[in-house]
Amino acid sequence: MALRAAVAGLCEEDFAKPSGCAGWLVRDLVCHLVIDAQDVLVTLVTPADAEPTRDAITYWTVSGEPPTGDDPLDALIVRLAAAYQDPELLKFHLDDVASAAGRAAELADPNLRVSTQEMVLTAGDYLGACVIEWTLHHLDLITHLPAMAEPPAESLARSRAMLEQIAGTPFPASWSDKDVLMVGTGRRAPADAERTALGELEPKLPFVLG
Repeated sequence: MALRAAVAGLCEEDFAKPSGCAGWLVRDLVCHLVIDAQDVLVTLVTPADAEPTRDAITYWTVSGEPPTGDDPLDALIVRLAAAYQDPELLKFHLDDVASAAGRAAELADPNLRVSTQEMVLTAGDYLGACVIEWTLHHLDLITHLPAMAEPPAESLARSRAMLEQIAGTPFPASWSDKDVLMVGTGRRAPADAERTALGELEPKLPFVLG
């Protein structure tokens, strides 16, 4: 997975730099990724008998308010990340858990119904929803690390398509997939020319996924 490889390439100094997530350093974001990988493992071994209630698009709760970092769970991540002290331990933990999550995803029957957060989805839809989260967090990881590789083009394109489905309308065709994701989710403000291109979509921004 490209995101796991990006974390593996971080040096010790990188962990103390800010990430694209409000209130989080890079180390905090990586700690959050460990929790995300654990969630994948838990969800894929939590089968459900009920009919699916959500899919890869409706999985997401959308708001117009970007996170501030003050949420209690966000604050817990900061404390947990600090407890690692040595960034190499954090890198090792992510590699260990994310590798297992990746193997579980490859082995999962995409039609298997799974339960998470009081929702029922197919495993395929659940993992599809994860794509946009991991892609956005990859962008968050490298916000202040310009030398790091960006997410794969396939992941960016798929995430853009999903965001446009969530928004219910396409973004300007001339925009790059990265710009759509960054502006569309409130990770950066649109420039004046971009506001003009957005037209009636501009007042609806951002689409904050939670």
